[in-house]
Amino acid sequence: MTLEIVSPEAKLFSGTVTSVTLPGVDGSFQILNHHAAIVSTLKAGLIKIVADNFAMSKDSAAKFTSVDAKTYTLAINSGTIEMKDNKAIVLVD
Repeated sequence: MTLEIVSPEAKLFSGTVTSVTLPGVDGSFQILNHHAAIVSTLKAGLIKIVADNFAMSKDSAAKFTSVDAKTYTLAINSGTIEMKDNKAIVLVD
């Protein structure tokens, strides 16, 4: 699936991922390929991204933490996710 993470300052990430785990207001949840359409709000926590390859700009790379070769995390204060047609767009604060 395609994932985009956008903040008010810049696009932080855009690429193909295997899964993304998000801190929902009612609990953490994971989105995989071809997930049903969803819109949800996010609370403070970590976004966990799993992908075969990561391509980030140098400016954005400092915001992410590497867990292993295929997993990165991003700390957020709040946000919103929309998943539709195998594309997830996350707006973060």
